[in-house]
Amino acid sequence: MDLLENYVRQIQRYKLLDAQQERQLSERIERGDKAAVTELVNANLRLVVNISKKFMKKSGISVMDVIQEGNMGLMAAAAKYHHSFNTRFSTYAYPWILQYMLRYAYNKTSAIALPHRKEEMLRRMTKANGNFMAQYGREASSEELSEILGVAEEEIKSLRSFSYSVTSIDIVCSDNSSSTIGDMIPDSRYSPEDNFLKEEEISGLHRMLESLPDKERKVVYYRYNFGCDLHVPTLRELSSRLGVSAETVRQMEIRAVRKIRQYNAS
Repeated sequence: MDLLENYVRQIQRYKLLDAQQERQLSERIERGDKAAVTELVNANLRLVVNISKKFMKKSGISVMDVIQEGNMGLMAAAAKYHHSFNTRFSTYAYPWILQYMLRYAYNKTSAIALPHRKEEMLRRMTKANGNFMAQYGREASSEELSEILGVAEEEIKSLRSFSYSVTSIDIVCSDNSSSTIGDMIPDSRYSPEDNFLKEEEISGLHRMLESLPDKERKVVYYRYNFGCDLHVPTLRELSSRLGVSAETVRQMEIRAVRKIRQYNAS
């Protein structure tokens, strides 16, 4: 059986809601009932499928992926819906679902993903500029596009910086050369100067720590996460580890930081 058909068959077991049932669920959600959110979402899964049909003709986009994004929008709408809106939930949820689907579609079809609002404004600007060129035979200035679109000129300039074209790095630079664009890109991954300075900084850091008393060194090591641990111990946790009070740990940290500052100043 087709994946979409199987999914539709599964969600059909959830009954549709009338206005009174939606109000009751909204009241339960207001009281923090998470089960009510799930009930409201499940009852409207078919709405997401119906909206997703708008995207089924887009090549390269999976309808199940679109449905999944739409379900995220549905869940967001269910969490925010309130019966005082005096509207059916499907009406309230529709723009939420559509927004999530459109954002997915735009990001999926763009070589470089941009925020949804900037992507939409960039499309509008490109269209307006195309119309202007067809009429006047030249590109519109930022000031002219600002007047056409009704947005600030600074925003137009910012949008133009997001405009891009995609080119393969394997393209040959010229007819008289075998060098590609990729050959012309500098390799900034290795820098002897940066490596030397980084090693010196690390050595200086170790010398600075070694100048501290044993317990103060341990306090600084753990409190400032020199070991890159996932959890940085609290004062209480560190006091248990060192066998002293939390206040003593705090005082040791203050003394150690003061010594480190004096060390760096010397």
